[in-house]
Amino acid sequence: MSAPTRRRRWLTICAITASAGLVAIPASAAPGGHNDPFGVRTLDRLAKERQQSVGATSPTLTAEEGDDGNEADEIAEGADQYAEARTSPGIVAPGAYGSAWNALTNLPSTEGSWRHVTNRPYDSDDPRYRDIDSNSSGGAGKVTGRMAAVAADDDGYVYAGSAGGGVWRSRTGGGHWQPISDRLPSQSTGALALDKAGRLWLGTGEANTNADAYLGSGVYVLSDPQDGTFSARSRVGGDELESTTVRQLRFGGGKVWAATGKGVWSHSTKTLTGAWKLEFAPNPDYLPGGSKANDDSAAYKNIANDIAIDPKDPSKVILAVGWRSGDDYNGFYAKTGGSWQRITSGFGDLPTDADDVGTVTFARSADGSRYYAVDQSPEQMATNPDSGLGGIYSAGSPFGPWKKIAGYEQLAADGSALTSSGYMPGVQAWYNQFLTVDPADPQHVYAGLEEVHETKDGGATWSAVGPYWNFGFACWAIDPAKQTGDCNQTTHPDQHGVAIGRYHGKSFVYVGNDGGVYKRPVSGAQDASGHATDWTSLNDGTIDTLQYYSVGIGKDLDHGGLSVTGGLQDNGQSVLRSNDTVMGSNFGGDGGDTLTDPANGCNIAEEYVYLSVQITQNCAVNDGSWTGDAAKATSYNVAPADNATGEARFIAPLAADMKSSSTWIAGGRHIWVQTKGYAIRSGDEWQSVYDLGAHRTATAVAASGGKVYAAWCGPCNNQGFTRGISVGNADGTGWHDVNLPVDGTVPNRYLSGFAIDPKNADHVYLAVNGFSRHWTEGPGAGVGHVFESTDGGTTWKDVSTNLPDVPADSAVVTPNGGLALATDLGVVYRAPGRTTWQRVGSLPAVAVLQLKLGPDGSTLYAATHGRGIYSFKVRDLD
Repeated sequence: MSAPTRRRRWLTICAITASAGLVAIPASAAPGGHNDPFGVRTLDRLAKERQQSVGATSPTLTAEEGDDGNEADEIAEGADQYAEARTSPGIVAPGAYGSAWNALTNLPSTEGSWRHVTNRPYDSDDPRYRDIDSNSSGGAGKVTGRMAAVAADDDGYVYAGSAGGGVWRSRTGGGHWQPISDRLPSQSTGALALDKAGRLWLGTGEANTNADAYLGSGVYVLSDPQDGTFSARSRVGGDELESTTVRQLRFGGGKVWAATGKGVWSHSTKTLTGAWKLEFAPNPDYLPGGSKANDDSAAYKNIANDIAIDPKDPSKVILAVGWRSGDDYNGFYAKTGGSWQRITSGFGDLPTDADDVGTVTFARSADGSRYYAVDQSPEQMATNPDSGLGGIYSAGSPFGPWKKIAGYEQLAADGSALTSSGYMPGVQAWYNQFLTVDPADPQHVYAGLEEVHETKDGGATWSAVGPYWNFGFACWAIDPAKQTGDCNQTTHPDQHGVAIGRYHGKSFVYVGNDGGVYKRPVSGAQDASGHATDWTSLNDGTIDTLQYYSVGIGKDLDHGGLSVTGGLQDNGQSVLRSNDTVMGSNFGGDGGDTLTDPANGCNIAEEYVYLSVQITQNCAVNDGSWTGDAAKATSYNVAPADNATGEARFIAPLAADMKSSSTWIAGGRHIWVQTKGYAIRSGDEWQSVYDLGAHRTATAVAASGGKVYAAWCGPCNNQGFTRGISVGNADGTGWHDVNLPVDGTVPNRYLSGFAIDPKNADHVYLAVNGFSRHWTEGPGAGVGHVFESTDGGTTWKDVSTNLPDVPADSAVVTPNGGLALATDLGVVYRAPGRTTWQRVGSLPAVAVLQLKLGPDGSTLYAATHGRGIYSFKVRDLD
């Protein structure tokens, strides 16, 4: 049975935010109805930014321009949305998150502790969920959140560094994981590396230049990685590498070299004290403290990607620097006459022109005889609709001459799954890259792009040993009796980290990607198509780095207890029934906001990006029979019109009225209302009750008893950022904009959430993201993060008091009248009648993007963006 393919328009952009707490995220795509074929949503992760405007900043698509199908416009339209919440208006200074973490950990704590809800395997191929928008049977198997880096030794120890959930250790060659970095102020990983002494080096700050990637707090070293854990005392050097990203750590000549978002730095490996040395920054005026540090393009002007060191002479070093979308400084640099000079000739096939050098990764064979490089070309990405890959290259020395051993056409012919979907390998080469050489064979190389590629003859021939998915292959079948049809398991798409290690005397390759960690024998088996037959998922449930945007809770009518669901970056929608030992996935790609019927946890509204809403009333349980009879589908596309026009945010707000669960509010440019609850079957059943206006888009909505609050921004980026609140009724009457002057009580920052008092709809709290003026440059940065109104939003009072200066994301009024607040570094609580805040439990430094109460109000649920879902008993808050 051949797999249908789903074609979607791509709405995506990523840009590094300058000196912020994060790096901006690639967003994705549009909705599809029941006539759309299978294999839907993971491909919306595929073309995140296969084109991009050359230079530091990106054009912005205005509301009037809409979606005309132009790829460049669609990409630009998604600009920086996750990052805008934390940076606009202005640039956040280094130290903001570190200061907030210190203040948060010094708050008094409530009683009680968090219970980990999602601490079990998450099966993306769960055969129960093969409905229209599931990716089940694609072959990724058990998954967790994005892994940015991997390291492994020869004693069976494996280390996995996640995008937002810290570093994890396995002592058994993968699996049975333990977190080892929970005490650090940053849980975002950029690089992991083991040195010859067996020490584990951690560079914090994810450097994939996507938008839900947080910046780091520096580089740390663990002398005893097999038993120890990282602590703040294990940081190397001073604060030179705070508030940046670390893409690679390389060793040579008694030094560790760091390729960062603000240049290339080095430090002695013999002594860990003393400052880092700035080896090279192509545009030093744009560094913190420089004359152009506050320029809009500052974050793009000193990006370093990798370092190649000649083992025969460690004084000879090649630097690969450059912004993925192109800049005049992009290229390769070597030290000549005591200063760094761009290499302009003698490199062979490896380009040296700035337009052709983007994101670069190096690898060296153990014996030093061969070097390899992957180059992403800004010119290729800007002009080629299929791939941004410049090529894979090989040389006998890092100084060349380099020979091209693979282009995207050759990799496409090696068994790639992308060609049947209209793309080529390297379509996201700026985001997906790894490269490593078999220590036992300098001709044996693994390269990671969207898929995993392998060559055993130095690049003469290649095999796609880890195809994007199994859809489109002759072996694929939707049959729920078969996990992946007759295909073998593959890996999750989008590769980031790789390591080779040994366990029980056997060598394995470990890969980290948007779905976690996988392994296979280094010299493993392949089928006739060149696909590996021996991948094993290591995401066994002991590791939970799932990146939730939302959570929903309802009664499990079939099994008793509760059903918990939530929308995830990279990994769709998870469903955990009360009797499950393994979570299932009923919805693929990116999952956004979630509405769940408290009385029936299988009534779910699952949002894909840009307000693409799907409804199911049976948890999307389906055996795939809808492929032959569309009437047998159990999910329905009910997206409001702003989805089709591109006038909603990447993760757009969706809420149910607190007093009328069948009345729903959705926000794009318009405020949309529908009153059929989970019985809605068409997007035409939404009614626009208010037009926020051109260039404006909703950032938060809430309703109680027919009264609706909507927060918006527009423009939402640094250039002319404005925000506001509109209030009205669900029947379309009484709508008006609240007067919120730039210099008023509510700061001119991103408004991220409302919490309405269930006893009085005129009593409402507002959560404000971003940082105070102390950390930002720009007009109206303000101070507080929580504001209260007792007159229906007309006037506001700052009630932040002792709250740390940390971005606030979501708030909930507890049944006793207390207020729980989700922040980028955990959860805080203000008891009824009190004015000060307490820390709730002791979560690591992970962003909590949404809080919700369970059906009976006794339990608080937290959707973290990197450590899964947690719950907390409300009685323990006071």
